Amino acid sequence: MGLRRVVVTGLGALTPIGNTVPEYWQGLISGDSGAAPITYFDASKFKTQFACELKGFNPEDFMDRKLSRKMDRFAQYAIVSSDEAIKDAKIDLDKLNKDRIGVIWGAGIGGLETFQNEVLGFASGNGTPRFNPFMIPKMIPDIAPGIISIRNDFRGPNFATVSACASSANAIIDGLNYIRLGYADIIVSGGSEAGVAISGIGGFNALHALSTRNEDPKTASRPFDKDRDGFVLGEGGGCLILEDYDHAVNRGATIYAELIGGGLSADAYHMTAPHPDGVGAIKVMQNCINDAKIGPSEIDVVNMHGTSTQLGDVAEAKALCDVFGEHLYSMNINSTKSMTGHLLGAAGAVEAIASILSIKKGIVPPTINHHTKDEEIDDKINFTFNTAQTRKVNIAMSNTFGFGGHNACVLFKKHEE
Repeated sequence: MGLRRVVVTGLGALTPIGNTVPEYWQGLISGDSGAAPITYFDASKFKTQFACELKGFNPEDFMDRKLSRKMDRFAQYAIVSSDEAIKDAKIDLDKLNKDRIGVIWGAGIGGLETFQNEVLGFASGNGTPRFNPFMIPKMIPDIAPGIISIRNDFRGPNFATVSACASSANAIIDGLNYIRLGYADIIVSGGSEAGVAISGIGGFNALHALSTRNEDPKTASRPFDKDRDGFVLGEGGGCLILEDYDHAVNRGATIYAELIGGGLSADAYHMTAPHPDGVGAIKVMQNCINDAKIGPSEIDVVNMHGTSTQLGDVAEAKALCDVFGEHLYSMNINSTKSMTGHLLGAAGAVEAIASILSIKKGIVPPTINHHTKDEEIDDKINFTFNTAQTRKVNIAMSNTFGFGGHNACVLFKKHEE
């Protein structure tokens, strides 16, 4: 029996530039920046004092207060984005076989703020151990798919993927393969992260990974610009409903795109730095293309990992040249992190949604904040700088790379009715 085809039938997004998929898309094509001074805590003594926080988000608009207090913010974001996607996919919970519906969810860190606050509370006390009874379930990354499953009575495969910033792309690839192999009809897949916290900003500052452009946060995330100085931390969640093609057709589902390939690789080089020659990035894109059984020249757009770090942007641009050759100059390349910031474990899902909507809408979101050419990056590449561009998109690729050398890549194709 051949592998089953997999399509996307629902989307959900909670991002720094929009709290629903339509709002997120409008923010993308408008070139909005989600960066602003941090409001969650006093960041005045930190090297970086800004981030891409959610705007106007109140968990109690989506769930009762008692439930929201049992969850870290990353799990709240998972609930909100998955609820939107499930509704968008018009999944009738009374008619479908819930034993065949699974949840595979990515989070690079999980309940970072919960752990931080519990430790701070203990340290500021009298030495008597008093911890929240929900500390552990709030903290563990796999609680997000667990809660989505419990909320909807989904009894299929259920687990979390953890591969730093590649986590939710890994979740999508696992979802692809579970459906391909016939283990599920539907996988609720995506990721969420809530790293804008004292320990998140402090930890990434200690790594010298974050931009310190405190005087002008909105221009701080500037992938491929010569004057980039690090990434901007973001937060949120993204969800894709992955579905067996025949199952989707039989229930009359709307199909956004077909998920045709997924690739994985490891840099095997350094804990936090990419291989300078883009070895892992080259391999993951090649693996993805081979998995999809297409040629590089069939791809129209690549949403790059493009975090706005000195080493990472150059290495990924070199990898593109190696993989695509002359065809690269007829493609659109972009980095939506220039607008959303870096959502860590949620990045793969949120950026995959941007790729899918590029196919659906025929618009490529921009890479904003480009001002100065970097001599180390090929200036013949169309990075879609500063303004969205209209073009027919048949196949779109999305790259995500994580600390530890974890690389994941996915390919989506336009669905023809």
